[in-house]
Formats: sequence, structure tokens, C-alpha cells
Amino acid sequence: MDEKKKEVKINFPENLVGGTYSNNMFVTHTREEFVMDFLMVAPPSGTVTSRVIVSPGHMKRTLKALQDNLKKYEEQYGEILTIEAPDLPGFEPPSRH
Repeated sequence: MDEKKKEVKINFPENLVGGTYSNNMFVTHTREEFVMDFLMVAPPSGTVTSRVIVSPGHMKRTLKALQDNLKKYEEQYGEILTIEAPDLPGFEPPSRH
């Protein structure tokens, strides 16, 4: 079967052009979906800035895209050094219900 790729026009809402900063993230899942909550934490509090919900298949594709881009980044700019997440005084992560 002859498959042709179709072009999809993407509309980018004006309110999302600047993006949203996040310095923390929580991930949970059910059998049907992964939920990623992105937060901006500035002790003594934090705020969820975005919630993204994806299917397991899309999560796996997202993870691969992130791994590929991280590899390219480090090839261009050098290895990213990681440290343990800081202990944030006065901040308790949100409880999961």
C-alpha cells in the first residue's frame, strides 16, 4: 500500500508562545494514562504550572524524544552534571489522592 505523509497545520495559541517555567515535576500513572504535573517551587510554596496527560504509547515516544534530544545537547555542549534534588525547607510535595 502506498502511504503518503500528510501535512498537519499546527495552531499555536498566543497565550502559550512564551512557555511556562517549571523547576519540579511529579509523574503518576494509571493503566490508561500518564499524568505529568509541572511545578514552579519557590519555598515555602509551589504552584502547578501545567498538567500534561498522555497515553502509555505516547509517553514512550515522548521519553525517546527526550533521550534523543538530551544526547544531542550533551554532544554539542558537554555532559550535564546532576546533583541530588535540593531539600526545600517549608515545602511539602502535594499529596496524591
